[in-house]
Amino acid sequence: MRKDKMGLLFIAPWLLGLCIFKLYPFIASFILSFTKYDIIGTPEFIGLQNYIKLFTQDKVFLKSLFVTLRYVVISVPINLVVALLVAMVMNSKMKGISIFRTVYYIPSILGGNIAIMVLWKFLFSNTGLVNQIVSSLGGSPISWFSSEYGTLFVIAILHVWQFGSAMLIFLAALKEVPQELYEAAEMDGASKFKRFLNITIPSISPIIFFNLVMGLIGSLQEFNAPYMLTKGGPLKTTYFIGLYIYDNAYRLFNMGYASALSWVLFMIILILTALVFKSSSYWVFYSDEGGK
Repeated sequence: MRKDKMGLLFIAPWLLGLCIFKLYPFIASFILSFTKYDIIGTPEFIGLQNYIKLFTQDKVFLKSLFVTLRYVVISVPINLVVALLVAMVMNSKMKGISIFRTVYYIPSILGGNIAIMVLWKFLFSNTGLVNQIVSSLGGSPISWFSSEYGTLFVIAILHVWQFGSAMLIFLAALKEVPQELYEAAEMDGASKFKRFLNITIPSISPIIFFNLVMGLIGSLQEFNAPYMLTKGGPLKTTYFIGLYIYDNAYRLFNMGYASALSWVLFMIILILTALVFKSSSYWVFYSDEGGK
């Protein structure tokens, strides 16, 4: 009993934080989603009206959901591919490779802070470095923040740029692949591409699955980049669902409706994640189970 009490004492700060900052808001948002609540006054119970309005009248929600899903389709696969390719380079035997690993991880530490957003706006401005490179190659400067696809591309590239965490996880997985498999395949005359396709990919498929799920969940909740770079513009072409929830909650003070939006987003994340888990039985290989 004494050991149990000591254990509870040590994890008490974490439990307290979980209850206050995670569990309580989770339950409260579900209750508020059935109310009309402006933060200042008392919540007024209105049943399913928020959800009915959301699915039958709110065209902005559908547009923001479409924008978010399109961003996910663009950014998540590219992020996975770039992270894996860089991890394979980092896995090679090169001088000073530890320095390169640190440098490639720095963007993930910096994340979406204000300084990075200012830098990104400067890089993709009409006279920024990116347009200078385009001009030097004979092209015309691009108004990145004035077109639908340009702004979404800039936000997606920013997400891809922060590939450090996925890269390190891939790197750890690559180091666990038995070298004997590569040696045997090489003796059989298998090319590098075939070794990559038939040995590397199946061996690290659980890690690909993990990074895919984490990338999917993170991208569906994207907020910092569109908020700081475009504010949802131009013409709401980068108006992610996270921005829509924020505007309803803290600009329009419609906390009940924002809570309903949050729960719909939660269910979308849950469904898409479940579909990825369902598909994993066809392409994820666990060596300890002896099959797929």
